[in-house]
Amino acid sequence: MNTERDTITTPVTTDILRGHLDVEATAHGLLPHRLPARARRQIPDDQLAVAEAQPSGVRLAFRTRATTIELDTLPTKRVYRGFPAPADGVYDLLVDGRLAAQATVAGGNVRTITDMVAQTSELSPGPAGTARFTDLPTGDKDIEIWLPHTEITELIALRTDAPVEKAPDSGRRVWLHHGSSISHGSNATHPTAIWPALAAARGRVDLVNLGFGGSALLDPFTARAMRDAPADLISVKVGINIVNGDVMRLRAFSPAVHGFLDTIREGHPTTPLLVVSPVLCPVQEDTPGPLAPDFDGGVLRFKATGDPAERAAGRLTLTIIRDELARIVGQRSADDPNLYYLDGRDLYGEKDYAEFPLPDEVHPDPAGHRRIGENFGRLAFGEGGPFATRTE
Repeated sequence: MNTERDTITTPVTTDILRGHLDVEATAHGLLPHRLPARARRQIPDDQLAVAEAQPSGVRLAFRTRATTIELDTLPTKRVYRGFPAPADGVYDLLVDGRLAAQATVAGGNVRTITDMVAQTSELSPGPAGTARFTDLPTGDKDIEIWLPHTEITELIALRTDAPVEKAPDSGRRVWLHHGSSISHGSNATHPTAIWPALAAARGRVDLVNLGFGGSALLDPFTARAMRDAPADLISVKVGINIVNGDVMRLRAFSPAVHGFLDTIREGHPTTPLLVVSPVLCPVQEDTPGPLAPDFDGGVLRFKATGDPAERAAGRLTLTIIRDELARIVGQRSADDPNLYYLDGRDLYGEKDYAEFPLPDEVHPDPAGHRRIGENFGRLAFGEGGPFATRTE
């Protein structure tokens, strides 16, 4: 690589990583993970294995005077057979907390999903590449590089035209969030535009995002990971994946929620804990899953395939999920004053759907992410909210 100025190579280590729970040394470099190794050994399918390795919310953080920064990575991109390849994932560079530059990395490995229902795939290896940022402001500054939220990203080398120092402690509270593909960032165009990142910026907190596409299923290993992770604030947004995967009936769902919350409380007995029910999703409000892809018209949309008549037998819908979550939190909060409930329709409801419809009937568009982030920031971090800063 030819550059006009001499460059300094800084090893990519955990000292300059944020938003991860684990790292893995690979043949190419360092791979951030959002679940620890113990949990990864218990993952039953490729969907979650891929999702947790996609670094949604993971970023490099350091201080430097550099005006040119280069990050060598090996991305693994996901495409669906029969559909055009998505755009390359975006790297967001923030200077002193503000988005200042963006870059992409061409090439990389390609994982082709051959069957969306069975989640079978084929992996084709490809070359590493470089995200390059130039003409940055002079002088000392705090840099964050948010990694693409939909691409597995192996970190190979960091080069700058000035020395790099570990970022100073921000003193911000750590917000640990768990959710589904919407929390992961589906349909958001760049990593700081996913709704948890937008809400974290509004709340001035450090985000650890355990939003896993298709995999917010009350898995015990995820609860244990949350139990063991440092956190000042915790939120759990569950329900949509359980309904659209048709993985539980009401009899199993209620104890699973209790068990998930019990496990988190083992490590965080008094931490503010917010349980969030699903946002509005008309196709699943009163129709059980499973959800199925619908390619009519050449555009991917989803439809619910269950029978509403089976709700009496315990089949779950979003309406049932919300009622049960509200009941469980109401019951538990009598002995747990730091446990709170938020109806997801207060984040994205009927009026929001009318203004920003769900393009595929399940996931919001970028404007929808902004709306959810704004509403969560106001309701959770705003005055009187469960995550509001409190003075003694």
